[in-house]
Amino acid sequence: MKSDIEIARAASMKPVTEIAAKLDIPGEALQQYGPYKAKVAAPFIGSLKDRKDGGLVLVTAVNPTPAGEGKTTTTVGLGDALNRIGKKAAICIREPSLGPCFGMKGGAAGGGMAQVVPMEDINLHFTGDFHAITSAHNLLAAMIDNHIYWGNALEIDQRRVVWRRVLDMNDRALRSIVSSLGGVANGFPSEAGFDITVASEVMAILCLATDLADLQKRLGDIIVAYRRDKSAVTCRDIKADGAMTVLLKEAMQPNLVQTLENNPAFIHGGPFANIAHGCNSVIATKTALKLADYVVTEAGFGADLGAEKFFDIKCRKAGLKPKAVVIVATIRALKYNGGVKKDALTEENVAALKKGCVNLGRHIKNVRQFGVTAVVAINHFTSDTDAEVATVQAYAEELGAEAIVCRHWADGSAGTEDLARRVVEIVDSGTAQFAPLYKDHLSLFEKIETVAKRIYRADEVMADQSVRDQLKAWEAAGFGDLPVCMAKTQYSFSTDPTLLGAPEHHSVAVREVRLSAGAGFVVAICGSIMTMPGLPRVPAAEGIGLGPDGEIEGLF
Repeated sequence: MKSDIEIARAASMKPVTEIAAKLDIPGEALQQYGPYKAKVAAPFIGSLKDRKDGGLVLVTAVNPTPAGEGKTTTTVGLGDALNRIGKKAAICIREPSLGPCFGMKGGAAGGGMAQVVPMEDINLHFTGDFHAITSAHNLLAAMIDNHIYWGNALEIDQRRVVWRRVLDMNDRALRSIVSSLGGVANGFPSEAGFDITVASEVMAILCLATDLADLQKRLGDIIVAYRRDKSAVTCRDIKADGAMTVLLKEAMQPNLVQTLENNPAFIHGGPFANIAHGCNSVIATKTALKLADYVVTEAGFGADLGAEKFFDIKCRKAGLKPKAVVIVATIRALKYNGGVKKDALTEENVAALKKGCVNLGRHIKNVRQFGVTAVVAINHFTSDTDAEVATVQAYAEELGAEAIVCRHWADGSAGTEDLARRVVEIVDSGTAQFAPLYKDHLSLFEKIETVAKRIYRADEVMADQSVRDQLKAWEAAGFGDLPVCMAKTQYSFSTDPTLLGAPEHHSVAVREVRLSAGAGFVVAICGSIMTMPGLPRVPAAEGIGLGPDGEIEGLF
């Protein structure tokens, strides 16, 4: 089969105006970036507020493994299949970061016959949203340093400046730096550092804001530093919120593109699924719900991180009520959870598969705690045997769920029709009784405990007194009603990435807590979380270049 980029390049794309017409978006409501990309204008989005919402479907997965699960590919395949069976459907996914594209993971536009296009544009600069977020974030950093340089009227304790800079690239050398060297004219030397752009609170804010006014308020609420008395200094105090909003004005508008099968796809925002909530923007999701009868979206990493944050942060704050959940699993990933080494995953091993299915089972049970029915999508690989497929289907049936084989990577929408029909049945049944896992009024530590015990199946949460005191101080300051954003390894239900399957009776140690006052959540950091990745020994960038005909080569 051809590579992803070869398939995407051979796609027969339609003008974005035709794609918009499928959702009844008029041409004058589009801000076009060439023939195949467009932003949907804010005034048009505002005119949709009284329309009825379509049915929201979340695509999540088992814990990610080196074998890969294919959430984005399944999201695209399902959206195409819903349209194939005559439904008016749209998909909503995150924008890819340049860091993984040139590092190891690759892009995030789907794969095989289930992709969004134009693939090269989407995986590279796209419509410039990430550049705008990077600029807005770094403008604030510059204004903080400038304020200190010109007399520090706000009495900022330079040792307690918490706002770092960002760059949309993997660069380990920038994790910890010393800035302002070179003499008096360059300011006061200090320790600093960079995160990758997708880890910026500005990214999380853009993805949770409902309009430009809400965006500016949230930006203003960002805590950037503390004084010697430990009182907070905000972005509003620095007077940067207005200029940042100006930089983000265009980026706030959701991007519309198409799938290989010419169906509408909104691609907007890209927050980390560890340090942030890992979902596409609220404004894109809400817009799609007003325009389509079925909207398929995804959340980052496995259901223990992405789905939980989708439910407890995004849905809670945006008033969204999902109607169905698709849990993506591969035979290879479940065998990996059953103890099979990566180089042996293509060999039939029913015994290991049965052992690894407990990971899938835990996710099915967890999703049910939110009052939503889950269906399993077996993302099919040619190495999967009939016995292995039957094993997963039988396991899901024992739990009262259904596991459906999906061949969208090879066959596009034709390979995902059965899943689409089952999703329609679940959505149209009206049986969903969605509710977040915990109530707003619980203490912050109780919220952390609830997630750790009910989702991760931990026996206890361990935290130093300083962490507990910090949570209480934030509650006293009026932040007690915020949800918690758990930052831990994506590879396990525990905080130990090597503990596969469905571990129980473990402990969750909260090393540090951070307040994302603008985004509106408290981050509980469990273990070591990398907010500026490094490049691998052989980065993907080494194989990327322009061919003799000027076309990009090696992006996939």
